[in-house]
Amino acid sequence: MKQTGLDFETGPIDFNLAEGTVVQLYKQFYPHDQADSLFASLLTGIAWAEEEIFLFEKWVKVPRLMCWYGDPEAYYRYSGVNHTPKPWLPGLLYIKNKLEQQCRCDFNSVLANLYRDGNDSMGCHADNEKELGANPTIASLSLGDERLFKLQHKKTKQKLNINLAHGDLLVMGGTCQRFWHHSVPKTKTFKKPRINLTFRKIIPENR
Repeated sequence: MKQTGLDFETGPIDFNLAEGTVVQLYKQFYPHDQADSLFASLLTGIAWAEEEIFLFEKWVKVPRLMCWYGDPEAYYRYSGVNHTPKPWLPGLLYIKNKLEQQCRCDFNSVLANLYRDGNDSMGCHADNEKELGANPTIASLSLGDERLFKLQHKKTKQKLNINLAHGDLLVMGGTCQRFWHHSVPKTKTFKKPRINLTFRKIIPENR
């Protein structure tokens, strides 16, 4: 059965985690040909930049390329860095509209990450900044090479490993950011570039 865009008949893979945590995986939310087109467009269209964050009392380079897009009020601060959103690209708005229909919520911003190879990574963290609200819904679209996504419970240390492939959509909601950390570890396995788009809603009055 072919899946295209929002036309799901079988629904997502629901990991049925406790404490009101929502983690759902939609395999090939975008089928291969559409994912190819989006990847090629965004790889050249996004204003990728190397950033530094304040970590362990010093400034260190982020091991991937990044860019922040969104509505004008979707100003975001994390790890000691202020992020003023760049105006939406048409390709990002196209994806945002589909994800809003799927998740039944509004997004006003997206963090774009480019993992150039297996040496690029994302450290263990939770997206729990106050401007995201108490229980944010974060829709994470993967384009490009497959990478391992790791979740670990903050107290029990329970682990959940998910391989995110080209066109896959991962939705984290409910109490996920309250009780779980997530990461994309480095790997010695040869990896081609991967784009990850994490759509979210910034609540300005919560700053």
